[in-house]
Amino acid sequence: MSPTTQTVENFLDLLRCPASGQRLALAGDKLATPDGSYRYPILDSAIPAFAERPGSLQAQQQLAHYDRIAAAYQANLEYPHTIEYMAYLDECLLRAVGEGSFGVAAELCCGHGEAIALFGSRIVRGIGLDISPQMLKRARAGHVDARLCFVQGDATALPLASASFDTVFMLGGIHHVPDRRRLFGEVARILKPGGRFIFREPVSDFWPWRLLRSIVYRLSPTLDHENERPLRLGETEPPLASAGLRLDRWTTHGFFGFCVFMNSDVLVVNRLFRFIPGIRGITRTAARLDEAILSAPGFSGRGLQAIGCATRLE
Repeated sequence: MSPTTQTVENFLDLLRCPASGQRLALAGDKLATPDGSYRYPILDSAIPAFAERPGSLQAQQQLAHYDRIAAAYQANLEYPHTIEYMAYLDECLLRAVGEGSFGVAAELCCGHGEAIALFGSRIVRGIGLDISPQMLKRARAGHVDARLCFVQGDATALPLASASFDTVFMLGGIHHVPDRRRLFGEVARILKPGGRFIFREPVSDFWPWRLLRSIVYRLSPTLDHENERPLRLGETEPPLASAGLRLDRWTTHGFFGFCVFMNSDVLVVNRLFRFIPGIRGITRTAARLDEAILSAPGFSGRGLQAIGCATRLE
C-alpha cells in the first residue's frame, strides 16, 4: 500500500460519500461506495477529491478563484506586520475558546490550515477540508502529521460522517459560502451533541465597514465579490439556531489597525511597511489601540472580525 492510500485509509471511519452518505473503501487509487456507484479520486498529495466538479455555480467559481490565487493568498500573510496583527487576532481567539482538547476536529474552508496550525497540539485527529486543491496541497505540505488528513470538498455537502466530530473550526471561511443555512446544517450534522463550532470571520455590523468592504472586495484580486459576504450578527444567529446550534459567544476585534496592517492585497503601499524599522512593535501598539477603542462605550460590537462559539444542542 502506498503512503498516499495508507494516509487516507486511517480516516475512512470519518469519511462518507457526500451524495449518498455511504461508507467508503479504497478501490485502487480511488475511494468508492460499496456498490461502486460513486467513486472519488485520491490526488497524489493524499487528498481525496469529492468535488472536482462542484454542483453549484458558486462552488465552481470559488474553486477556480482560489486555485488561481493560492500563492498570492499565502504571500499576503507573510509580511511581518500582517503576521504580528494576526498574532493579536489569534490571542483573541485563544482567550475565547479556553483550554482543553478539541478531540476529533474538522477545519472547513481550511485554506492553508490556519486552525490546524494554531490548535494542532490540542487536536486528537483532524480533517481539513477546502474546495481548492491548490490550497490543500499547500496545507498538506505544511502539516505532515499522521493525525491529520486533508480532503477536497464542498462545505455545503460535506464528505464527513454524522455526529463524529467534537469541534468544527472555520477561520475566515463562512463568508465565502453564500448558502449559510445549508452550511450550518452540515456543521450541526457532523458535530456530536454538545460539540462546538468555533469561528472567526469578517463582520460588517458597523456601517463604515460595509461601505469600505463594498469597495475593497471589488478591488482586491484575492477576494471574490460575487460570492463573499461578511457576517452580520442579525443574519447569522437565526440560521445557526435553525440548524440546532446555540450561539454562546460573539465578540468583535480589529479596528483602524486592521485596516492599515491587514490589507496588503489591496493597499500596495502596505507591502512597503516591512521595511519600516520596528514595524512589529508599531503593529502591536496598533492592535492594543484597536482593543481599547472597542472597549469604549458605544463601540462594542463594531470591530472588523467576529469571534463566535456555538454549541450543538442535544
